[in-house]
Amino acid sequence: ALVTEDLSYVVPIRVTREREAVTDVVEGMTHMDDDADSMEMRVLRLETEYAWAEDPPSRSRHFVTNVRVATGDSEDEFKVTSNLLLYRTRGDVATYDVLSGERTDVLRRAGDSFLMAKRV
Repeated sequence: ALVTEDLSYVVPIRVTREREAVTDVVEGMTHMDDDADSMEMRVLRLETEYAWAEDPPSRSRHFVTNVRVATGDSEDEFKVTSNLLLYRTRGDVATYDVLSGERTDVLRRAGDSFLMAKRV
């Protein structure tokens, strides 16, 4: 496994707000709010006949940049923040989608490696 048993994987809903706003996410609303069990179900679904979304599939590129590492809340955890960029095209259409974002991970030491404990 690459994740901890107490995994928290959250994709919050962002909104555009005035500069004075404390946060740009909608509290209590998410695109996704999973734990280790629900993430396992998502992965297992990929091995079934129901694991299609597009036909033909999109062509995409994922970029992860500006990776920053800081100490976490405990001595065996690290907070890792990174930027991401997704470029996607569909079929022979000349249009494309570009999505950018930031994610924050908490990695927890597990022997000689690290497991993901949290992603937001």
